[in-house]
Amino acid sequence: MSDKGYARPTVRSRELRANPTEAERRLWAQLRARKVAGVRFNSQFPIGPYICDFVSRTARLVIEVDGGQHDWNAAADLARTRFIEAQGFFVLRFWNNDVLENIEGVVAIIERALADRPSPSPSRKREGDGSARSQGRP
Repeated sequence: MSDKGYARPTVRSRELRANPTEAERRLWAQLRARKVAGVRFNSQFPIGPYICDFVSRTARLVIEVDGGQHDWNAAADLARTRFIEAQGFFVLRFWNNDVLENIEGVVAIIERALADRPSPSPSRKREGDGSARSQGRP
């Protein structure tokens, strides 16, 4: 268990990475290998008791891709978002259909969010991290 009392759900994370939704697959194709603003993302990354769809630990940004089930589960999503934000992350949420029908617009929103995030401290910064900051807004 971690120091916060949560076991890292790596088995479940691996299962989710192996079986992404079509929207997650398409967005991951855009995010992987530092393709967006040179920022590294992990897929299906645990934060506390939650497994987040995409996380940039350096930029402290979480991206969630939501299907229709989230429409009727808004209270649980709000609690999840509040917990993740309390850990110092900013959460972006997109509907599946937004990702599937307008991937360019989704990526543009992510790039703007990255540009607005503070750069990591120089002692923790690695080459390629936080490059969206130096490029300015899209």
